[in-house]
Amino acid sequence: MPLLPHHDGSALYVPEQEPALGDTVDVFVRVPAGADVRQVHVRTTGDGEPRFTEAVVDRTDGGDIWWRVPVEARNPVSNYRFMLTGSRGYRWLNAAGVVPHDVPDNGDFKLVTHAPPPAWARDAVIYQIFPDRFARSAAADGRDLPDWAIPCDWDTPVIGRGPETPRQFYGGDLDGVTERLNHLDRLGVNTVYLTPIFPARSNHRYDAASFDTVDPLLGGDAALARLAEAVRARGWRLLGDITSNHTGDAHEWFTRAASDVSAPERELYYFDEVTGCDYESWNGVRSLPKLNWGSAELRRRFATADDSLLRRWLRPPYGLDGWRVDVANMTGRRGADAYTHEVAALLREVVADTRADGLLMAEHGHDHTGDLDRGGWHGTMNYVGFTDPVWSWLRHGDEPVPNFLGTPGGVRRRDADAVLATMDTYRSLISWRSYTHSWQLLGSHDSARIRTVVGDAARQEVAAGLLATMPGTPVIFAGDELGLTGANGEGSRTPMPWHRPESWDASTFASYRALIALRRSEPALRHGGLRWLHAGADTLVFLREAPTGAVLVLARRAAGDPVRLTGLGPAENLYGGAPALHPDADGTITLPPDGPTFQTWRLT
Repeated sequence: MPLLPHHDGSALYVPEQEPALGDTVDVFVRVPAGADVRQVHVRTTGDGEPRFTEAVVDRTDGGDIWWRVPVEARNPVSNYRFMLTGSRGYRWLNAAGVVPHDVPDNGDFKLVTHAPPPAWARDAVIYQIFPDRFARSAAADGRDLPDWAIPCDWDTPVIGRGPETPRQFYGGDLDGVTERLNHLDRLGVNTVYLTPIFPARSNHRYDAASFDTVDPLLGGDAALARLAEAVRARGWRLLGDITSNHTGDAHEWFTRAASDVSAPERELYYFDEVTGCDYESWNGVRSLPKLNWGSAELRRRFATADDSLLRRWLRPPYGLDGWRVDVANMTGRRGADAYTHEVAALLREVVADTRADGLLMAEHGHDHTGDLDRGGWHGTMNYVGFTDPVWSWLRHGDEPVPNFLGTPGGVRRRDADAVLATMDTYRSLISWRSYTHSWQLLGSHDSARIRTVVGDAARQEVAAGLLATMPGTPVIFAGDELGLTGANGEGSRTPMPWHRPESWDASTFASYRALIALRRSEPALRHGGLRWLHAGADTLVFLREAPTGAVLVLARRAAGDPVRLTGLGPAENLYGGAPALHPDADGTITLPPDGPTFQTWRLT
């Protein structure tokens, strides 16, 4: 693809990354030589009215012309796009790229003046742990099991589907996590994310029976305090998981509400006014009664009270660094009720009030673009803008790969141009800030394992390379780095094979370790922009650019023709083992044709 005029929200193009309401900031557009751009205007829509301001040439750099123009952060989210005028009329440059036709405002670039996410989040590499399947401490052997649990030893196969799936109990606990932190240290991650840790009647614990204590089966409150202390001692962060959409039907709030129509807890849920006993639940699952965020009492208990559950676990001795919010997309939505955005803003306000550097992340399995940039969630789990497209490009075999939302037919095979179009579509509808603070993941406890999707270590390395080098926060589901497999969400909740190191895929672990180290060592991979240079059926090439330097990335799912690029200069290889790049006489560099492969170079 030819080099096109480019702008994104990174510091190279928007030096002021945290504007205040009313500030005027300079933004920049890079226009390659020969792009037929004679004049540049920025179009803003402050207070809902379009205005145009002419840009000026700021500098010329390596044949590229950099145009500069001021933009006022007039509103909490201020839209802007560029009108590029040439010999054949004008084109628009918005967050989706250069287009020759008129487009609606929702794809514009965005300046956001809401308080920014905590600074540490941009440098986080997150490791997701499903506590029941990660590691057992010696103390786990002495605990009495509840009546719902089907006891399993560490080698019992995970059922993966059926009524017994949530009842299989392996007995992993929080002290087991603490004892295995050296493994995370070797891998190179710096943030631990735990799926729910509250008492429940399932191994996944999304059906909380209380928010006031840590499940005794996990070691109780003291075990969380020990884990938090151990994580902090390494300079890491620890995140929890909370269900804001529902509780379990064994939760003390719900049992009181269900047994007494006059109980104060009654208003916390949606009970049928006719029968008095029927109630709304998550997707019709009766064990997960839905919370009613129209209730002031719910807001008090959940968030605003000084002793609320949201605050308690953010404070010492636990000191969680934030929350991942389960089913955030459904929270506060039910029929005519539409509280989602105000609930998100409320939770963010409470988290920030309790600890200024707290993070609030939303689970969202489909189109998240309407729920971000509203002063609520800092970002989302980017399944649709990263996971699904990467799966569809790198998947193996002819059978459809199921995704965790159960789309009929599953994830279909697509070439790189369609993958890029998908990624760009979702990226372009949110701010750069929300995009770069969202979680990029190759799978989770709710999806198939990446090894099962792609079929072999070589393609998993390509997937892990994209995870480590694209914008956003990389999240690794425990065991992916060992090459573990699983065909669906429940089936991927595989116990970690600590006692069988011979089963580990050592090459995959080495790849993950090296890629994480690469991300942590190169500022452009954590804070740089994103400029796509090539998309063929089997090949993706992009640049991550920052004021401190640039990294060139090549991802191939199969061997093919060499990719030739101009205007980049020499580059030294950082990952993958390919030779250094040197321009030939006409300034062209040639990327290697072998594949599957993942390669990165630092431009020199």
